[in-house]
Amino acid sequence: MYRSHTCGELRQEHAGQEVTLAGWVHRRRDHGPLIFVDLRDRYGITQVVFDSASPEVHAVAEESRSEYVIQIRGLVRSRPPEAHNPDLSTGDVEVVALSASVLNPARTTPFYIAKEGGEEESLRLKYRYLDLRRERMQRNMILRHRVVKFMRDFLDAQGFLEIETPILIKSTPEGARDYLVPSRVHPGEFYALPQSPQQLKQLLMVAGYDKYFQVARCFRDEDLRADRQPEFTQLDMEMSFVEQEDVIHLTEQLFTELCAAVVPHKRVPTPFRRLTYAEAMERYGSDKPDLRYDLELVNLGDLLASTPFNVFKGALESGGQVKGLRAPGCAGYSRKQIDELTDIARGSGVKGLAWAAIPADGGDVRSSFAKFLGEGELQAIIARLEGQPGDLLLIVADRPGLVATTLDKLRREIAERLKLADPNVLNFSWVVDFPLLEWNPDENRWDAVHHPFTAPQDEDLPLMTSDPGKVRAKAYDVVLNGYEVGGGSIRIHRRDVQQQLFDLLGISQETALSQFGHMLEAFEYGAPPHGGIAPGIDRIVMLLADESTIREVMAFPKTQQAADLMTNAPSEVDERQLRDLHIRLAK
Repeated sequence: MYRSHTCGELRQEHAGQEVTLAGWVHRRRDHGPLIFVDLRDRYGITQVVFDSASPEVHAVAEESRSEYVIQIRGLVRSRPPEAHNPDLSTGDVEVVALSASVLNPARTTPFYIAKEGGEEESLRLKYRYLDLRRERMQRNMILRHRVVKFMRDFLDAQGFLEIETPILIKSTPEGARDYLVPSRVHPGEFYALPQSPQQLKQLLMVAGYDKYFQVARCFRDEDLRADRQPEFTQLDMEMSFVEQEDVIHLTEQLFTELCAAVVPHKRVPTPFRRLTYAEAMERYGSDKPDLRYDLELVNLGDLLASTPFNVFKGALESGGQVKGLRAPGCAGYSRKQIDELTDIARGSGVKGLAWAAIPADGGDVRSSFAKFLGEGELQAIIARLEGQPGDLLLIVADRPGLVATTLDKLRREIAERLKLADPNVLNFSWVVDFPLLEWNPDENRWDAVHHPFTAPQDEDLPLMTSDPGKVRAKAYDVVLNGYEVGGGSIRIHRRDVQQQLFDLLGISQETALSQFGHMLEAFEYGAPPHGGIAPGIDRIVMLLADESTIREVMAFPKTQQAADLMTNAPSEVDERQLRDLHIRLAK
C-alpha cells in the first residue's frame, strides 16, 4: 500500500495515528538535526518532520530535492499553537517520519512548481505535465471537472439522455474549415472531424430521442484567439417539441444553479437581461456586450446633419454614422494616453478618433475637433453624451460596422482602465432576433449568420423571397461578461423550408443532395419541431476561474499557432504512411 491517506486529509482527529503518505517534495527546509518536508499531492500538503535521531530516515530527507517522489510512514502529531499554519488545511498537524524511501528522483525542473513564475507560456506548454502540478492549474482542472459533472447531473435530472455521436463524419460546408482525415480503404476520399454534432443531433430528434445532450469534442481549422482552440469542448443539447422560450428557460436555470454550486462567492443577476441583436449593436457596438458596466454608445448623426466639419459630414453623406461614448473622469488624460486610444481606434480600421475633454474645474473644453464645428454643435454633442465636468468624450465617424467595432474596443478599454467590471459578478444576458442572413460582397451571395439549419421567424417567412436581408432568425446567444458562451436556435424541420434556405445560400439542389441529402430525406419521415443550444465549456470555465485564456483551463492546449509544444505536433509522417493513405505531398 503506497498510502493510507492523501496529503490533504489529515486533521487533529488523526493525531496519534500511524499513516503512510506518498507524493512530491513541494518544499524542503534543512535545520540540521531536523529536516522539514512539505509533501504534496493533488489533495493538499502535509508537513513531514525527519529527525536525525532516526539516521536512515534523516538520510532520505537529506537526499530528497524538489519534486522527488517519496513515500513515508509516520506518526501524526498536533503542532504547537505557535506552529499552526492557517494557510494549509492540514496546518494543525504534522507527521513525524518513522520510515521513508525515494520512489523516484527528479531532475531540476525548468521552472518552479511551488510558486508561479514569470516564465514564458511556451515553456509552460512544452512541460505541461509539470505546469499541471501547480496549485492554480490543479484548481482549474478541478473546477472544470465540477462544472461538467454538474451539467451532466442537471440534465440527467431533467430527463436528458447522453448520446455519443461519431468523430469521423462527412465534410459539409458549415462555415469554418474542416479538419480532414484521409481514408485508407477508400482511396481519394476523406472523413472530416466534426465542427459540431449539429446534423447528428437533429437526426436524433427525428429518431425520437427528444432530450439529447453530449459533452462533445469539436474541431475547427480556423485562426486562433485567446478564447479559441482548434479542438474544444461544448455542452451540446437538443430538444424536440420546444420553442425558443423553452430552451432559454432551461439554459438560464442550468447556469444559475451551476454558478451557485461551483462558484458560490460570485453573484449572478437574474433574470438574465435580454437584448435584440439590433439593440445590442446600437447601444454597445457588439453582439456580446459586457453588461457589468454602462458606457453606452450614443448616435450623434441627427445633431450633425448640417455640420461643416468634413469628417463628420462625409461619413453621414456616405451612409455612415457618427457615434460616441462618455469616458467618466478621464478628462485629465495626457496627450500620450489619448494617442493610445487613437491607436486602438485606428487599429480597427477607422482613420482617427475625435475627442473632447470637459475640465473638472469648469474651464474651457479641450477638443480635437471643436474649431471645425458649427455654432452650438459642441454643446449639443456634450448634452447628448451627458458629459459631466471631468469626462472625456470619444467620437468615431465611419461606416456603421467600423463605428461599432471601434467603439466596442474603446468601451472595453475604458472599462478596463477604470476597473468598472466587478470580477465577482457573472452578468449573463441573451441576444435574440439575429438576422438569418448576411450579404457577402466578395462572393456576391448570402451567407448564414449562424448555420444553414437555423429556422427563420414565422412572420418573416414571406421575406425569404422578397427581402432576405430583413429575415430574422429563431436564434439566440447567451453572453457572459463580454464573451459569447453559447449559441443556439430553433431548427428548420421541413424539407421545403430547408431547400428554400439552401437556394438563398447559393447551394444548388445537386450540391444540397450531395452534401445534405441525409438531412433532407430525414425531414420527410416525420421530423418534429426542435431546437437546442451548445454552451462552450472551455470559455465558461475560463470565466468562472477568472482566467484570461481558455488555455489555462485545458489540460493540454495548443498554442495560438495550433502547435502542441509538448509532443511537437503537428509533425511530418513517413513516406510509407502517406502511401497507405494514397497521398503524395507537393513540396
